[in-house]
Formats: sequence, C-alpha cells, structure tokens
Amino acid sequence: MAYVVLDTDVSSRSIKNQLAGPLAARLTGLAWCVTFVTVGELWQWAEARSWGPRTREHLARWLSRVVVIDSDEDVSRMWGRIYADASRRGRPRPVNDSWIAACCLARGLPLATLNVKDFADYADQEGLVLMTN
Repeated sequence: MAYVVLDTDVSSRSIKNQLAGPLAARLTGLAWCVTFVTVGELWQWAEARSWGPRTREHLARWLSRVVVIDSDEDVSRMWGRIYADASRRGRPRPVNDSWIAACCLARGLPLATLNVKDFADYADQEGLVLMTN
C-alpha cells in the first residue's frame, strides 16, 4: 500500500467533502496519513470555532480513518536538522510546517498540499516530495 501525508489544508477540505480537482484524483487509492501537527491544528480549529458535538464527532470519525504520524527520535532529529538548515540559509520556516515536513522526510512519504509556497524550500533543499494540484 502506498501512503501519502495530507497537509492540514488538504485534510480540512477532505473533511468538508470539498477536495476536488487533479489532487483529489491523485490521492485516490492511497492510504492517507496526517501528522500529529495536523491533528492538533484541526482540534484547535474545533475549539476556536466552537464546533458543536456533531461536527466534533465528524472530525473524530475522519481522524479514525487516517494514519497519524507521531513524533519520535527520527522525526525530532530531522526537524532539528531541517529547521536549523533553513535558518542558516536565511529561509526560516514556520514551526508547524517544519514538523510536517520532518514527519514526511523521516518516513520517506510525499506530502499532499495546496500551500506549495509553505513547503517549496524543503522540497528544493531537502528533497521533500510534494503532491499538488
């Protein structure tokens, strides 16, 4: 089975049944993963937007159908290296995007995202494979 990590934007659209276009077609038949960061961001949105029980249950059901990639020693070391390297290059990246990239790189998995600019430096410099529209 081939796996792909969904960025938070792609996850959100999928949850809302709004994922369409070429990316949606390319994700068909792949096993979907999300990082621990995306899980946190999705639950933060639920809190910030005061989602009701039905919407929270929908999110919980969706999350139960994807593989969650947690941080471990390999991911943490990867994050430290790529974050430091980006800073040295004068291209510091947001912390959460760096964790998502580190999870993908440590596991050798592509990232499906609609926010290419957020990950372009990691694709160019670290070999992060991006799946986009």
